[in-house]
Amino acid sequence: MIYLLAIPAAYQMFAILASLRRLFFREKLTGFAPGVSFLKPVRGADPYFYEAIESHAKLAYAGEFEILFGVQKPDDTAIPHIERLIAAHPDRSIRLIRTSTVRPNGKVGVLIDLYKEASHPVIIINDSDIKVPPDYLTKVVAPLEHPRVGLVTCLYRAAGASFAGWFEGLGVDTDFAPSTLVAQFVGVDEFALGSTLAMRRADLDRIGGLEPISSYIADDYQLGHRIHKLGLQCHLAEPTVDTHLGADTLTDAWQHQVRWARTIRACRGGGYMGLPVTFATLWALVAMSFGYIDAGLAVLCLRMLLAVISSLFVLKARTGLAMLLLVPLRDLLAVAVWIAGLAGRRVYWRDFAMELDGEGRIVQSIHSGGGTSSATRRQP
Repeated sequence: MIYLLAIPAAYQMFAILASLRRLFFREKLTGFAPGVSFLKPVRGADPYFYEAIESHAKLAYAGEFEILFGVQKPDDTAIPHIERLIAAHPDRSIRLIRTSTVRPNGKVGVLIDLYKEASHPVIIINDSDIKVPPDYLTKVVAPLEHPRVGLVTCLYRAAGASFAGWFEGLGVDTDFAPSTLVAQFVGVDEFALGSTLAMRRADLDRIGGLEPISSYIADDYQLGHRIHKLGLQCHLAEPTVDTHLGADTLTDAWQHQVRWARTIRACRGGGYMGLPVTFATLWALVAMSFGYIDAGLAVLCLRMLLAVISSLFVLKARTGLAMLLLVPLRDLLAVAVWIAGLAGRRVYWRDFAMELDGEGRIVQSIHSGGGTSSATRRQP
């Protein structure tokens, strides 16, 4: 038992080193500032939507950039907020585009239409609820000056409007972010997060544009995977962006986490099966139940130290110390999510249940209102 405990302990120490290394990382800037087109698919607006999109209009950048918002429904609640942004920033190139392309992944259908309207050589896709710092664009574009870099992405910190949202965000800040830094630390250069996907238009065209990923639920992963197959690196840039998790109840958070788990299993089955080595809290409790109290407490202390470093220092998240005390409970929930993700191909996204095939493609969407339709006819 004591030797088995060494594996999760080693992972925690490695994650601490990767997180400390991140504290000293600074993006190298040379004044590189090509034209940029933001593609932002939108469906609905949460209470933080305007704050998020306005952060893009206020970006400081030496080059030109445009912001293209895409909506499909003529009565989408986000439209008044986008129109308000356009009126408030007449000096910015901001457009609202009514899209019509429908694909199994509804977001990618919107992106396909936005891509046709984009006019600049660098494309940035990020989720509609992402709030960015003023120097975001300069630091995200900078790595694309290097020919070997094909895609740039960013870490994100999560907040919530409810206890369930904050509790779910605890996993992002203390588990997901460190695992991403560990991957970078060991030389993995194939990852892409929906918080930021920046790439050259020429490279996107080389992989066939956005159409080839339009049936996959994990469109961000597919973009990174396909660009990496061109022989290019995926780069984790310096900025950390903000997002809000909209879970109102713990049931919402559970469904969201299971969706992520089953998506990861479909994309990277081998990596998914290796996740138990990261379950430090579980193995610490198992060790203590067998009488290895000191060893178990030592591993638990490492886990809590990583949580503090990642959340408070690396991400500078608003997670309070009181919430950090819930990390062990959140870790045990993550074990349950992992088990739930081992089987099943149904995931839930907003008001749709989606059936996936073995490779993560959406084969059917079922509306919660009772109507069932082929995924090729109705977007999630």
